[in-house]
Amino acid sequence: MISEERIKSLLQLLKDEPYDPFLNYALALEYYKLGEHSKAINLIETLLVRDENYLGAYLQLGNWYESAGNIEKARNTYTTGTKIARIQGNRKTLSELEEAIFLLDD
Repeated sequence: MISEERIKSLLQLLKDEPYDPFLNYALALEYYKLGEHSKAINLIETLLVRDENYLGAYLQLGNWYESAGNIEKARNTYTTGTKIARIQGNRKTLSELEEAIFLLDD
């Protein structure tokens, strides 16, 4: 299924569950694939305002900020994600976020 079709499907599902974090995350990924980076970033930022515990979004958003050259926002996003990962006891994601910070500093 191409991204435009996935976007239509996700938007349809979001009509019933507009705040579903997974659906919003998936929609952001599809928009990013289509080159609609600002729209994708806005969706993830909004998702994290609604649900700061959606851990996977921190690494993705940090990567997108990094790709856009916004290193300080990337660092802040990764750092916030590490705090959430520690609280959740998620060592795998914590390690990934710490590595991302390390690579920024490298």
